[in-house]
Amino acid sequence: MNKILLVLCLVGSTLIIQAKDIKILSPDKKTELTISTSLKNENELSYAISHLGSPIIANSPLGLEFENERPLSKDLTVVSTKEKMVKENWKPLYGEKDSYLDHYKEVTIQFKEGKMPYRLFSLTARVYNEGVAFKYNILTNKALTITGELTGFRFTKDYSSWLAGNAQALYRKGSISKTGKGTERPYVIEMDQNCFIALGEAALVDHARMKFNRSPKDSLLLIAALDGNAVYKTDFSTPWRYVMIAESAGKLLENNSFILNLNQGNEIKDPSWIKPGKVIREVTLTTIGGKACIDFAAKHNLQYVEFDAGWYGHEYDNTSSALAVNVDPSRSPGPLALQEVIAYGKSKGVGVILYVNQRALSKELDAILPLFRSWGVKGMKYGFVNVGSQNSTSWLHEAVRKAADHHLMVDIHDEYRPTGYSRTYPNLLTQEGIRGEEESPDNHQVLITMFTRMIAGAGDFTNCYFAPRVNEMGSHASQMAKAICIYSPWQFLYWYDRPLGSPIQKGGAGSTASVITELPDLSFYDAVPTVWNDTKVIAGKIGEHGTIARRNGGDWYVGTLTDKPISFALPLDFLAKNKSYEATIYADDMALPGPTKIVIKKMKVDASTVLNIDLLEKSGQAMVIRPIK
Repeated sequence: MNKILLVLCLVGSTLIIQAKDIKILSPDKKTELTISTSLKNENELSYAISHLGSPIIANSPLGLEFENERPLSKDLTVVSTKEKMVKENWKPLYGEKDSYLDHYKEVTIQFKEGKMPYRLFSLTARVYNEGVAFKYNILTNKALTITGELTGFRFTKDYSSWLAGNAQALYRKGSISKTGKGTERPYVIEMDQNCFIALGEAALVDHARMKFNRSPKDSLLLIAALDGNAVYKTDFSTPWRYVMIAESAGKLLENNSFILNLNQGNEIKDPSWIKPGKVIREVTLTTIGGKACIDFAAKHNLQYVEFDAGWYGHEYDNTSSALAVNVDPSRSPGPLALQEVIAYGKSKGVGVILYVNQRALSKELDAILPLFRSWGVKGMKYGFVNVGSQNSTSWLHEAVRKAADHHLMVDIHDEYRPTGYSRTYPNLLTQEGIRGEEESPDNHQVLITMFTRMIAGAGDFTNCYFAPRVNEMGSHASQMAKAICIYSPWQFLYWYDRPLGSPIQKGGAGSTASVITELPDLSFYDAVPTVWNDTKVIAGKIGEHGTIARRNGGDWYVGTLTDKPISFALPLDFLAKNKSYEATIYADDMALPGPTKIVIKKMKVDASTVLNIDLLEKSGQAMVIRPIK
């Protein structure tokens, strides 16, 4: 990784210390964090955040609760402060941009209790132009059990917000006072039309997961709620708690590298084997079906075929072992010569990914990983993993690290939501933790997901195209737009579809899959990449509409989704000046015959072009814009 690092050791304090308050300004001086030990005149630790002079977070509590010990929160004095400024440009192995800026002011404040046993601890806070983050650092020479956090987020008004009770739940628009127990993060709040914030956690690796509860005593106070206890035997730091701040929902999304910046750099010394790409699921669990998928992938510029649940037996049967192929008869009659398929894929330049459920992972992980590598498998999908508790969190991230030791990429499914660990272990390419197309979300839901869940990082959305549910969710053009708007380095396409040549089955998983028809539409999926050199959120309103432009090399891909009918002007001023382009536009035309009703148009454009876009309800549009050589 090439990176430029500038660390300024500050000569003379830039902190503003008044009485018991410590104030830290962002590099652009627009955001101010105040840390205080004087709340309620009890030397109680608290903080507040303002932006452009207006309160973002009102005075809110800080601190930790322990088993058999009093909380760390009161009767504190500041022992020392240590500060620095960092300005770093770092290059990810892959991402939504090819370079990220990590620029912040950081202060670590050491506190000491005024009563026995005079415990010492510190708080590290970073103030970015994009928001604020802080974490607790605990020194201990004995086992400690954290039972909860006192960390709160207090608001001055009952602002609108978007609420989901778990990672794959429906979102609904609510407000601070309507926040339920265990509300998901990132938690997006609209303070006014020019100020949006997101609350969440970053660098959750071996701690209990945090969500949000509303305080029973104050309807405008949100509390950081841990999913169980966290036990430590040596010194430790908690995950970061953050407050992102932006002038629009789109800017919050565009700034999502904020979460990556709060994680450690890449720990994989030689990551050359990590290859993002497009994936088709093999639904019949047969040798014939596997080879048909490989042929389709090779023809249509897909890089992987994934064998999902059932290839090694019933995934919920504790006797099923992922150390051997044993097709679940309730899903497929077989036969499946998996290693023959893997070898065939290798001859065509197409890799194979294998799904394994938590039950088999828990008992066989250390045997599965070297075996799969010996078979030539390129990656794994971890299914129905346990999440939330400290033990589950620690186990899962260790499983990602172990996969890296065997050159295996990973996709984590179900309730796992990312907090930036893909920066540290980029073999973790993607994860679910999202209401994807297995749940048939309509465009309204997708447009909430886009500006909330996607702040956290990549989302495996299981994109469909020929399946009947496409017409329930939106349109075929909006399916294309999702492949641009919903970022995932492993992009699963044609989720409920199968290629010609795949066997027709009576019953089983493959019997309901739609057949992929060789239509001109497929040229879009053939072309679309999964990683990007630049990303711009052009416009958007949560739950209503959104447009994202992404660049790969010299080519731009533009996706627009809408819930209600919309007409708008789209300037192409993100294109390079003094250069001509050809735009290929994929749009819905309900007057056309055929199953997908996609019209494909081509036109010359440049940076001065303004396109007039008219979209119907629950539809979309996708564009591929290439330089004319």
